[in-house]
Amino acid sequence: MALKVLMLRKKINDAKKALETLRAKDADFETREADLEKSIDEASSDEERSAVEEEIDSFEADKTAHEEAKGNLERQIEELEKDLAAEEQQQDTTPEERKDEMKDMEVRDQSRFTVREAVKDEKVKEYLGEIRSAIREKRAISNVGLTIPEVMLGLLRENIEGYSKLYKHVNVRPVSGTARELIMGSVPEAVWTECCANLNELTLGFNDVEVDCYKVGGFFKLCNATLEDSDVDLANELLTALGQAIGYALDKAILYGQNTSGNSKMPLGIVSRLAQTTQPASYPSTARTWVDLHTTNILTIGSGVTGASLFQTFLLDAAVAKGKYSKAGRTWVMNETTYTYMQAQGLSINAAGAIVSGMGNTMPVIGGGVEILDFIPDYVIVGGYFDLYTLAERAGQKFAQSEHAFFLQDQTVFKGTARYDGVPAIAEAFVAIGINGVTPDATMTFAADNANTVDAIMLNKSSTSIEASHNETLKATVLAAGLPTDAVVTWASSDTSAATVDTKGKVAGVAAGSAVITASAGSATAVCNVTVTS
Repeated sequence: MALKVLMLRKKINDAKKALETLRAKDADFETREADLEKSIDEASSDEERSAVEEEIDSFEADKTAHEEAKGNLERQIEELEKDLAAEEQQQDTTPEERKDEMKDMEVRDQSRFTVREAVKDEKVKEYLGEIRSAIREKRAISNVGLTIPEVMLGLLRENIEGYSKLYKHVNVRPVSGTARELIMGSVPEAVWTECCANLNELTLGFNDVEVDCYKVGGFFKLCNATLEDSDVDLANELLTALGQAIGYALDKAILYGQNTSGNSKMPLGIVSRLAQTTQPASYPSTARTWVDLHTTNILTIGSGVTGASLFQTFLLDAAVAKGKYSKAGRTWVMNETTYTYMQAQGLSINAAGAIVSGMGNTMPVIGGGVEILDFIPDYVIVGGYFDLYTLAERAGQKFAQSEHAFFLQDQTVFKGTARYDGVPAIAEAFVAIGINGVTPDATMTFAADNANTVDAIMLNKSSTSIEASHNETLKATVLAAGLPTDAVVTWASSDTSAATVDTKGKVAGVAAGSAVITASAGSATAVCNVTVTS
């Protein structure tokens, strides 16, 4: 292998190590930010406020430099990987030679690892050992949980891809924070002219789509006997559970994600976008011009249309999905009932006298692979160019053990999360077609977020007395599913001439009198009766 290739790989490896070191500091910035919020609440004098302001300025500068450093490394890695790919194309080396050289590198092709091979990795052994140690000692894993080793993350992604039917079809973009993806606008037509004539200027416009960060995950219980068995059994249990849960949730969100108003914490699904009748208020001003597609790209084929006529009508309807910017073919998604119905409509007798169906794993005539997903309603087919759906995937999937083990059931609770957002980058590339008289819509039931549904809010005081021109900060505890949660609390005063309250719960006495301070989170409220004295 040429020395230049080895050097490029070494640079990529070093840059990735430096990037991981920077990402490990993200938690420190979150801690500093939380501490500063407390300091803001507690600052009462001008001197204290001035000191806090200085700390805030220092924090903002440090955080900006930190994010810039991460961004620079990400861009550097991307450029180095492009150079490496170009250089490898020019090298006349065999796969075996490359395999031997890669043994000396820490950066490996994750897809080559099976679970049995992965558990031989020292980092994975250490990771699984920490889990077992936590179980035996009945203790919690510190902070937000162990970071899954890179080798194991590769397997987790493979599991997600295995259980998600759509992951492999969409455009997966690894990003950090709120991000934008550039989308080319209308491609101009080049102008024919004489060979020696002047060239005409062409106008090329770009738009973008904005993606945020939403978390998908949950917790599950595993038998302690399984956890205490071999590393292979433990890793298989963990990866299978995470892959199934996240993969299923991803597919449902890609098609029916309900972020149509910009405030639902999940991606925007394809059918949900097609069903929009007005431009959402949250639609970015720099994005492509919003188009109403609910009549042109959501179509119904009557129940009387069957056999060859059904496929003919479907072919004409499917043409509304435009693949102008696609680099892949069409994909069609339906449930088992719909798939079987389409197979029956495609039955025919071949030259040998056998009954065959023109409906296999691809859509007849029009082409495109078929994926089966059970949550799609009967007789609804969603299709188009799925590489024009952008799925933003954040780094840093986390896995942690619960602080409280289920001792009586001899089980331990674990949690797994992944972070995504998604949006149809070019909505016109998709179509939803109902057959047998069914009209598609965006109705879909998602697993309820009960863990974050506020069921109670409590204040540290039910009544208090303060003097005019003095203040006191009330503390609110919000409970969801019986556990504290970081829900947004809104504050209000019944009589601002007597007492006011700010967004942090700080009550300020204005003049002698009384006021009821109300704290609200979701549908829950709590009150504190405040008496102001002269």
